[in-house]
Amino acid sequence: MAGRLAIIACAGKLPVEVAQAAPEAMVITLEGIPSDLAPRSERHRLEKIGTLFAAMRATGVDRVVFAGSLARPALDPAAFDADMAALAPRLVSAMSEGDDALLRTVLKVFEEQGFSVVGAHEVVPGLVAEAGLAIGPAPGPSEEADIARASRILHGIAPLDIGQGCVVAGGQCLGIETVQGTDALLSFVAGTEAKFRRGHRGVCVKAAKAGQDLRIDMPAIGPRTVTAAAGAGLAGLAVEAGRVMILEREATLAALRDSGLFLVSRSL
Repeated sequence: MAGRLAIIACAGKLPVEVAQAAPEAMVITLEGIPSDLAPRSERHRLEKIGTLFAAMRATGVDRVVFAGSLARPALDPAAFDADMAALAPRLVSAMSEGDDALLRTVLKVFEEQGFSVVGAHEVVPGLVAEAGLAIGPAPGPSEEADIARASRILHGIAPLDIGQGCVVAGGQCLGIETVQGTDALLSFVAGTEAKFRRGHRGVCVKAAKAGQDLRIDMPAIGPRTVTAAAGAGLAGLAVEAGRVMILEREATLAALRDSGLFLVSRSL
């Protein structure tokens, strides 16, 4: 008989969608990391990770899903319990290799404790952008060329563990997503002088990095992405089918229709 699911609920709307899909799950939030689910959660400190593991086992948890944006919290070494003190060297080493390496290490730690890690897309039906999804006007030849160019850029930087989004206009790369996220990328593009667009509106492409563990860090778009893309003057969005989530799907698709931007989901 399957045990209970635990949700490590971080920032953003994804944890809310996961909790709605799994109402019997144990909801866990972390000190120093904001979450809309904080009022109905068990609150834990990462410094006391042994206490967290014990609390999960005590309620019959055997599976865990990480949901939401997990910024690196400031940790107090003086507050480490024995488990965190033992893990700290591994985590510090992984941090120096980038976010993807750190997240893979976190997954391995939970698996070593006997918990199976599942992706949010395995809990929430219809969360992932399916192949062939198309909203709004069809991309024209210049937009198709920009999608192809942005896809090549993302494939090229994938081994460097930098980001999952790229904006291209008229073949010119206007920005690459970094640790600040997609909203910051689109805000930067919005402030870019028109001359750099070469008379083209441009597109934003989102795709998973090669080798990325999609259970914990799948790329996502949502209503805010659409609003920011429209504010940046883009023509539309392209996402990698099966490897990008659409958060608040109904609101996101409605925002696309209202804005006149296109969305295409395909292999990239």
